[in-house]
Amino acid sequence: MDWRSIKFDWNRARAFLVTAEEGSLSAAARALGMTQPTLGRQVSALEQELGVVLFERVSQGLNLTANGLQLLEHVRAMGEAASHLSLSASGQAHSLEGSVCISASEVYAVFFLPAIIAKLRQQEPKIQIEIVATNSSSDLSRREADIALRNFRPTQPDLITKKIKEVFARLYATPTYLQQLNITAISDFQKAHFISFDNTGMLLNGLNEMGLNLSKKNFPILTENYIAHWELVKQGLGIGIMPEEVGDAEPLVQQALPEMPAIVFPIWLTTHRELNTSRRVRMVFDLLATELTD
Repeated sequence: MDWRSIKFDWNRARAFLVTAEEGSLSAAARALGMTQPTLGRQVSALEQELGVVLFERVSQGLNLTANGLQLLEHVRAMGEAASHLSLSASGQAHSLEGSVCISASEVYAVFFLPAIIAKLRQQEPKIQIEIVATNSSSDLSRREADIALRNFRPTQPDLITKKIKEVFARLYATPTYLQQLNITAISDFQKAHFISFDNTGMLLNGLNEMGLNLSKKNFPILTENYIAHWELVKQGLGIGIMPEEVGDAEPLVQQALPEMPAIVFPIWLTTHRELNTSRRVRMVFDLLATELTD
């Protein structure tokens, strides 16, 4: 914007707006708490700055000229913007409305988000929340979601990211299943069945890097749904993986080998640059950051 192109005093524009809305200088002066001569001088000065006649002086008062009527629409928009600015600055515009879409893995969507959304609904009931429970990465640049919880740090330049914490996951199974296997060392896992959640070999390779020495025969059941994965584990069909916060709270299972180091992965909270311009997105982003960090 070329600020030097603005050749008028905005206070005088307000004087013109109120005079047009009130219909006379005397009424406008009362509305603004000014004297009528002072207000008249401001309107006259604006006419000189713009080089146009805004009012026709008639015996009954003032009539807008064609130029005045044309400019009034723009000045009204300025007045509305000024009113919104004043309300926001004074803390009176507290209402947050609209929708926010959160993308999260099935585990986080089921076990972590509901309590946070309940708190959010109490604080800001006019915000509508959509949860996309997916283990795939929603494309924030294409607005598939407003906020995403991810296990990796996005690198797109138009995204804002914040590392929330590191999550510790462990191997879990039912006590009955573990008693049958009699697992006392990492080498005992070679005779166990695991519930796989991918067909790429990622889980197999990751566990072998931890020294388990497994093969594809150790993974007789596969599901890409993490909630189904967890239910299969709870039914005693094999060993699965879950964050400690979820696994340790489930009475039907126990850690398969507590002495074994945890599987560590990060949680990143991600949003588009709109975070800087949308109050409701920032509010939800900040609440998620606070609650998930605790």
